[in-house]
Parts: sequence; structure tokens; C-alpha cells
Amino acid sequence: MKSSKVISMVVAVCFGLVMAGVAMATDKGPETITMDSKVFAKHKKSLVIFNHAKHNVDYKIACTECHHVYKDGKNVWKEGDAVQKCDACHTGAKAPKEPKLSKEEQIKGYMYSAIHENCKSCHKAAKKEGKAAPTKCTECHPKAAK
Repeated sequence: MKSSKVISMVVAVCFGLVMAGVAMATDKGPETITMDSKVFAKHKKSLVIFNHAKHNVDYKIACTECHHVYKDGKNVWKEGDAVQKCDACHTGAKAPKEPKLSKEEQIKGYMYSAIHENCKSCHKAAKKEGKAAPTKCTECHPKAAK
């Protein structure tokens, strides 16, 4: 009698571990993300509400298109790794006009450049393929209701 209870308990624990693993493996993050950052003292346009589920699930955009950790010029981030907010690395708000920085320096150090380059380049490419993708400022930053 005791051995059947022990076996049942082991099976239940194993099942729980498997289900926890499945849940973690299928976790694709929150459905929507408000693109807000502490690096901006004030936002000049409305905040973008990024539909994470639509981009990841519906459009099948790989996680590594946005999430990244670069080592030796290669993105080594993989699904299941910790996700940091963009401003953990892109610590400046907007690149200064002087000194003139390369596009790569602007993207690496400044949130505005990083986000706009990543989002706009993808949206423009999708539009060229005939897909509906916003490419105008107000399509991602809708005017606030008055």
C-alpha cells in the first residue's frame, strides 16, 4: 500500500515538473507591452502599445529579431534567457547632433535610434512585401484623445 502511494507521488511530481517545463517553454511573454523607458525625461509622442503576441505568434517574428545579447558581434541570446528592458543597454535617450555619431553608435547607445531602427526597418521591409505594416509616426504613436 505504501509503495503505491510513493509511486503515485513520484508520478505526480514528475507530471508537475513536465507541465512546468511546458508552460515555461510556451511562455511567449506578455500579450502587449507599453514601450515606456526611464531614459526619456518626457515623451513627445504617445507611447507605443506593442502587441507582442501579434508580432511573435501571428506574424511569426523570431524572438531574436528584438531580443539580443551580442558577444563578438553575434547575437547569443536564445529563447528562455532572461529578457532585459531595452534601456538596460541603450542608456541614452536620443543621440546628440554633435559630435556626429555613426548609425551603429547611435543604435548601440541610444534608445530612440535602437527602437526606431529595429521597428521601422522591419515595417518598411514588410510593406515592400505587400504586408500591412505601419510606417508613419502616428500609426504607432496615435494622437492622444483630448
